[in-house]
Parts: sequence; C-alpha cells; structure tokens
Amino acid sequence: MVIVCFSIGIMKFNIKKKYKKARLGLLTLDHGEVNTPAFMTVGTYGSVRGLSENDLENCNAEIMLCNAYHLMSKISEICSIKSITLHDYIAWNRPILTDSGGYQVFSLSEHTEVSRKGVTFKSPLNGDTLFLSPEKSIKIQEMLGSDIMMIFDECPKYPLSKEAIEKSMELSLYWAELSKGAHSSNQSLFGIVQGGMYEDLRETSLSELIKLDFDGYALGGLSVGEPKMIRERIVSNISSKLPDDKPRYLMGVGKPTDIIYAVNEGIDMFDCVIPTRNGRNGQLFTNHGTMNIRNSKYENDLKPIDEACACYTCKNYSRSFLKHLDKCNDSLAGRLMSIHNVYFYQDFMKKIRTAIYDGTLEQMMEKVNLIYSNSQ
Repeated sequence: MVIVCFSIGIMKFNIKKKYKKARLGLLTLDHGEVNTPAFMTVGTYGSVRGLSENDLENCNAEIMLCNAYHLMSKISEICSIKSITLHDYIAWNRPILTDSGGYQVFSLSEHTEVSRKGVTFKSPLNGDTLFLSPEKSIKIQEMLGSDIMMIFDECPKYPLSKEAIEKSMELSLYWAELSKGAHSSNQSLFGIVQGGMYEDLRETSLSELIKLDFDGYALGGLSVGEPKMIRERIVSNISSKLPDDKPRYLMGVGKPTDIIYAVNEGIDMFDCVIPTRNGRNGQLFTNHGTMNIRNSKYENDLKPIDEACACYTCKNYSRSFLKHLDKCNDSLAGRLMSIHNVYFYQDFMKKIRTAIYDGTLEQMMEKVNLIYSNSQ
C-alpha cells in the first residue's frame, strides 16, 4: 500500500493507494475526514432541498457544498456578528466547501456586468444590484467558516471564440491573485483552472495558478454545454498536469459515467445537483441504470427502487407508493427520492474506492458504461 501524507495548513491529504492514474485518498479537515474520490452533495443555500442534515448523515454524506453568492447577504453577517460558523447555523458538523459565486457569473450572465474589479449582479425581480469582488467573496467565505474555499473566477459560456476565452482566463488569473491576497484564515483555498475547451489556455491557466501555490486545484468551466468527447479530452489532458500532492476537483460534473471516467484520470472530488434535482423530478439512479418513477409500468410495482440498496427509502417504500406520491404532488415524494439518489451516489463512490484498492477500476468502468448506455 502506498501512503503519502501532505499537510496543507490544517488540511491533510493522504494518498493511500494509486491504481494507474486513479488515487485512493483521505482528506482531513477541521470538521472531519473525507474519503476520496468523493462526491459532494450540493446545498446551495445551506441546505439540500427537502433533506435534513440527519438525512445526509444517514446517506453517508461526508461533505456538503454551499454557495457564497447565495449566502452572502444575511447568513454571512449573522455568522460574523454571532461569532458562529455556517456549520453551527445549519447544524451540520461535517466538512463544508463553499463555492465563491463564480458560477453565478455564468448562470446569471444576462443580469451581470463584469469588470476587473468584480461583478455587479442585477436582480431580475426588483432591479436591486449586488457587487461581488474576489476580495469580498473570500471575506464572505471566511465569515462562513467553511473548511474549503474557492477562489472567485469567471466561468465562461460555451461556445466562445478563443480570443474571448483567453480574455476571460486572464481575468480569472487576476482574480486568483486578488483572492490569494485576501486570504487571511486557516481555511484551505483552492484555485480554479479555466481556459474553455482550449488545451493550451488550460495549461497556461494551470501553470500560473501553481505559482500561487493553492491548497488544491479545480477544473472549472466544464459541463456548460460542451460535447462529452471534448470534456473528456480536457479532463484527460489537464488532470495529468495537476500537482500530485494536492486534491483535484472537477466542478459540476455528476453523471456516474462521467465521474468514473474522471476518477480513472486522477480526479479526487466532484459535485453536482443531479442526484437531488433529478430525484425531485422522478429520475432515480440504481445499480441497473436510471429509472423514471413517472412511467406507468411502476403503478402497481411493489418492489423497492433498487433491491440491492440499503437506503431509508428502499427499506421502507415501494415504487408504486413513490409514483402515487409524485402523482399527488406530495413533497414527500421528492424527499424520499432525493434520499435514495444521495445514498446511491455515496455508495457508488464507495464502490469506486474499493475498485481502486482492488485494482478493478477499469472493469467497473466498463460495467457502469454498459449499464447506463442501456438505461431506461
């Protein structure tokens, strides 16, 4: 067994074993340990919609992702004034990673004005404006007390010209310097590699970020509408150039086939809204592929979602009952299906970690690709 321990501030990253490019690791943070490769459940506003923190713990979730943009008005002020952390405020005693708000530059682009100083967001509802700079984003994340913070960056649209992407990348690098300069806490700070779908720009971005010596490195600006083949090419090329002694994070990518591909290329961390968003809309992930509970064939089906699943939902409820709840627009349907999907994803990552340890990751990847290519 290969055990390599890297201490980064109060964060420790142990690589326990490697299988080719894939890494089996343990991330030790102020609020607990995270086994890697890891999938982070998304709680944008400080909660995973419809689920309690106890639900997440019962699903074996070890880390949650929250968003500084959506928490920066009242909650960050409350945490600062009352001298508490976001962990205290939301009753979650496990690690938290906060995104900086950079993704909202992309998702809310129709309502933003971008300058070298930062981004002005304009509310589409009442016209109110809100300014977020790299320095302000870092200070908000420090007030929230997250275990891992992300630098403020610009996530560009797809497709864009190489000239436009290069300009965006240069702005993100400037903001990376400002984010690093504003960082004054013991919280870990990750850099974000940008550069669109251009490998040379990605390499430039990474080389400049490495000079700033961040605690971990993320690949941003993917899963924004680009073809799967292009995304895989970028992941394969850049992941091999990421520092070996730091955690590697692929942002916003969350389909099982995409996750296991990236793990095989050496990625350690993932996040996506797919498990909960799709669960609320009736799509369930199983060991046999996806299923849509709204399909009429489940109306009288008394089997659980997945007979091999040990989640609360599968141990107690049938497909028929879940379909009934969904048809009645009962909020319990979304909760129970989200519980299943969150549990499935955590179990999926555990199986990936076992496959790395056993040296059978490639066989598992073939099986996963086959299952989901034939999925309902």
